[in-house]
Amino acid sequence: MASTSEVSADTRAPLTPDQLRKMDAYWHACNYLAAGMIYLRANPLLREPLKKEHIKNRLLGHWGSDPGQSFIWIHLNRLIKKYDLNVMYIAGPGHGAPATLANCYLEGYYSEIYPDKSRDEAGLLKFFQQFSFPGGIGSHCTPETPGSIHEGGELGYSVSHAYGAAFDNPDLIVAVAVGDGEAETGPLATSWHSNKFLNPIRDGAVLPVLHLNGYKIANPTIFARIPHEELEAMLIGYGHKPYFVEGDDPSTMHQKMASTLEQCVLEIRSIQQHARSTGDATRPRWPMIVLRSPKGWTGPKVVDGHKVEGSWRAHQVPVSDPATNPKDLKLVENWLRSYKPEELFDADGRLIAELQDLAPSGPRRISANPHANGGLLRKELELPDFRDYAVEVKAPGAAYAQPTDVLAHFLAEVMRRNMSSFRVFGPDETASNRLTAIYAASKKTWLAEFKPDDADGGELDVAGRVMEMLSEHTLEGWFEGYVLTGRHGLLSTYEAFVHVIDSMFNQHAKWLEKSKKELDWRAPVPSINFLITSLVWRQDHNGFTHQDPGFLDVVTNKSRDVVRIYLPPDANCLLSVTDHCLRSRDYVNVIVADKQEHLQYLTMEDAVIHCTKGIGIWDWASTDNGEEPDAVMASAGDIPTMESLAAVAILKQHFPDLKIRFVNVVDLFRLMPEAEHPHGLSDRDFDSLFTTDKPVIFNFHSYPSLIHKLTYRRKNHDNLHVRGYKEKGSINTPLELAILNQIDRFDLAIDVIDRVPHLRSVGAHVKEWLKGQIIESIRYAHTEGIDKEEIRNWKWPG
Repeated sequence: MASTSEVSADTRAPLTPDQLRKMDAYWHACNYLAAGMIYLRANPLLREPLKKEHIKNRLLGHWGSDPGQSFIWIHLNRLIKKYDLNVMYIAGPGHGAPATLANCYLEGYYSEIYPDKSRDEAGLLKFFQQFSFPGGIGSHCTPETPGSIHEGGELGYSVSHAYGAAFDNPDLIVAVAVGDGEAETGPLATSWHSNKFLNPIRDGAVLPVLHLNGYKIANPTIFARIPHEELEAMLIGYGHKPYFVEGDDPSTMHQKMASTLEQCVLEIRSIQQHARSTGDATRPRWPMIVLRSPKGWTGPKVVDGHKVEGSWRAHQVPVSDPATNPKDLKLVENWLRSYKPEELFDADGRLIAELQDLAPSGPRRISANPHANGGLLRKELELPDFRDYAVEVKAPGAAYAQPTDVLAHFLAEVMRRNMSSFRVFGPDETASNRLTAIYAASKKTWLAEFKPDDADGGELDVAGRVMEMLSEHTLEGWFEGYVLTGRHGLLSTYEAFVHVIDSMFNQHAKWLEKSKKELDWRAPVPSINFLITSLVWRQDHNGFTHQDPGFLDVVTNKSRDVVRIYLPPDANCLLSVTDHCLRSRDYVNVIVADKQEHLQYLTMEDAVIHCTKGIGIWDWASTDNGEEPDAVMASAGDIPTMESLAAVAILKQHFPDLKIRFVNVVDLFRLMPEAEHPHGLSDRDFDSLFTTDKPVIFNFHSYPSLIHKLTYRRKNHDNLHVRGYKEKGSINTPLELAILNQIDRFDLAIDVIDRVPHLRSVGAHVKEWLKGQIIESIRYAHTEGIDKEEIRNWKWPG
């Protein structure tokens, strides 16, 4: 095999002089548009001398990476046409939208989506005016940008999004420009390993282009300042076959890029042909490109005596004051005119015909690739009847089961029926979270080295569909790329560490909100489904570090139009909720369910009704007999539900005439007023469940403040007393941890005694007994290392 240095030194000239002239002109057109949208509010084609009134009042945008990105795009276009390729493009550099927007406009697809941005002078002016302008579009590849599934505002996810798009898309090549600033991030560093999970038989290909333009906002980039040999060794060590295209002379660089990119495409085709003809999915060394070009290439070289092209000063707006500084105005005009717009656009302001011919047509245009609007390609999941996996419940609270184990058998059948459009993701925790039954349908994807002992329970397979890697960032990136291109999945992870992807969740939720509420042309995509398990209340040996249920707080900060939180109390409710989530579109669904054994309460029929309502009274656990209650005991979550039921049983035993209404919440957002959430409770419905003047003890899975946040406008809010996690505990038994946070049965019973007026005096002796139980329970736990048998195997007395 030729060394990469030999290939990078290849100076073959695959472009004819005419091809080179046209491609360079097309590139000039892209660069002109990228600069024009930063600067111009009038005179879009410079058909008169540039004046200060033609300049935007605020100059916002980023120029530095745009010429390099358009350079990549143009060369992809040549090969798309030559080989009829199916190509997506992901712009990794932050604020890299001008290049994508320029190419999208020149390909004509932008005008098809937004007819007022027509392919003429008037449309071009509107195209320029909207960029980084109030009421317009941002400088990232936002959802408004056709051809994009990756905004790029937060750096580090371009490569993982690319691989997610390529999984189960055998004919797709995803070209991804990786900014050298972005390459410094942790998420990007782990995502290079995605090539160990790409199966050349069933998946498409990812072609990373590491774009070294040398600088970030104000600093050099690490990858551009290390020796060539060190960078090459690192990329080879990651399992890639790097090719280098380096320089600053456009003519030479065009020939180098044409040769190198074609070599990469042919290698990709050869790898896939071999794997698919022989059935040999042995991990290949996939090609990638390192493109080293100046930052702000073809822009002003010097401004006010300072170097700009090839420096950090080209990152954003290279010439900062053309509106009030005549020298700067002339500099901008000379720069824009250097692209010769009069030769690129005809009298109507349309790209000249010979250049239009360089772009592919129809859906082969990168900007119009249907995978970038994945809802258009979405196929409904074929789902089994979740009722067939029900746990038999002969009486409520009489038997134990592991909810996630029950769910795993359902998910295994979902996998069997959707072997090219459904995957399960998780950071080395599928087995830990009791989802092992999924392996009966499909094992874990693995294309790295196999050892003989892997056959003994390793569950590894090159054809596996369970995606495990100890990087929540990479998993979430894969998952997002997978669903944004129209496929389905579920990601399970430990509750304490789902926070690793807080910001990724934020970005995806914002993408969904913009797409769902403002962009009719974006078709609905399958939902992101999180199964949050290994919960705060059962960290028997992990301790304090693994106790953090606060992801729910993060989720509730997003638009209620695109997020949901479910806390199913038992296995049958978990099945019902999961079926609903897998069928949903344009949501991030968060399901909280523990992996340990828990009491089971509802038959499948009752579970479906309860989950459909989202919140309801459990008559079998209530003692009010349909009358006005003395107190309401509410719960949300599995451990809080069991402890709340145990508290009711204690109160029922000691105060037979006490009227308690038991309410369980599955859909957390149902607590909200209907004015704030389409599925929230009306004030009348809320009052009927929680009363208007009686004490409500709400035992909640997460931080108590979240329930107050959701219900603060309710009439009875002053009588709502929420118990939840209070950052108390370390290595504890389940009951001890509950006691430390006052969500336990004994403290809950005391709460009721303290807040029901007629119990305050007559309940004194019971309170003393309850306090004694708390002391004794902690003593027993510290002596025996376990909760008492009557606690561990407690059942609803009926």
